[in-house]
Amino acid sequence: MKLRVFMLVVIGIVVCSMVAGAIWLLTLPLPRSHPSSPGLDAREYETAMASLAPSKRQRPLIAVIGINDATETTDYLVPYGILKRAGIADVMALSMKDAPVRLYPALTVRADATAAQFDRRYPTGADYVIVPAMSRDDDPAVIAWLRHQKAKGAIIIGVCAGAKVVAEAGLLDGRRATTHWYYLNTLLERHPDIEYVANRRWVVDNGIVTTTGITASIPTMLTLIEAIADSETAQRVAQDLGVTQWSAAHDSQSFRFTRPFAFAVMENTLAFWRREQLALPLHTGIDEVSLALVADAWSRTYRSRVTSFTPDHGTIVTRNGMQIIADRAAATSDNDTAVPVVDMAHPAAALTGTLNAIGKRYGLPTASVVAMQLEYPWPPAGPDHN
Repeated sequence: MKLRVFMLVVIGIVVCSMVAGAIWLLTLPLPRSHPSSPGLDAREYETAMASLAPSKRQRPLIAVIGINDATETTDYLVPYGILKRAGIADVMALSMKDAPVRLYPALTVRADATAAQFDRRYPTGADYVIVPAMSRDDDPAVIAWLRHQKAKGAIIIGVCAGAKVVAEAGLLDGRRATTHWYYLNTLLERHPDIEYVANRRWVVDNGIVTTTGITASIPTMLTLIEAIADSETAQRVAQDLGVTQWSAAHDSQSFRFTRPFAFAVMENTLAFWRREQLALPLHTGIDEVSLALVADAWSRTYRSRVTSFTPDHGTIVTRNGMQIIADRAAATSDNDTAVPVVDMAHPAAALTGTLNAIGKRYGLPTASVVAMQLEYPWPPAGPDHN
């Protein structure tokens, strides 16, 4: 009798939870299309270019900082790869500790130096500091280092939720800013003095740059290249990336927590028995930008997890000098499925191809979930969508 009563109570709790969940899902908005939003006008553009121009060195020094446990994959690798391929600055990937940097949600790298080693080598500081999203927004060592770099005259660029790290350092107080759609409310609640700017991929305010979600690092880095060098150099790099334009225009309202997003995440999460381990081969000279986008996207499906391997050794060096440490130094096992092959020569094509492959493998709702997390307009409304 007691067992029967207990089971009835459990069933009642489960039913009530399901009803409550269903009601919550129905309150979520439906997705909307991606209408074109205006970019910067001529005055805004000129102001942004002037604000981003280097002021310390003729050949700027750029540091990409990360903590060793869970720095966002694309935020860390994409700025590094894009800026290195431009050849217009000295670019260094930094870590807080002299140990591998475990990126999230995939890949492990070894930085060029620690922040302390960088400081000893460059006591006057960097010209630009790229701040990715990190697992902790308030790491004391990172906060102190960012404040010191800003005091030495560095332009600070918070990519995606890296804006939260910049805000914790007190560098966004009273400034205009943006961030990844998912973290926007949290950022504004914790830092109410920030003036949020909608419909902009990136926002510049008095030596501080912030961007929207993960893929915003692509147009932001191209804009930085244009400010450091010229539009011809930015155009050359954009063509190499497979990008047709890098406007600051963005439709912020298209990226939010919607009913289809929630349904797809719940369905994929509950179907845990269908989760796959996907094997991603690494090789010397691989494009780190394409690699980051592919590994990141496949790791955000709630259906798959990416692990990397090398057939002969555990560490490879990418096209532009980043050391990637494979998850294992062996070929795929019988339990692995290979990551579907896409065009890795051009990162934009790699991302689009990966989203298409995810759609074919797990369905279009899952591909849309990944694009939403990356804050990437997909399917694109037109040819100029990066």
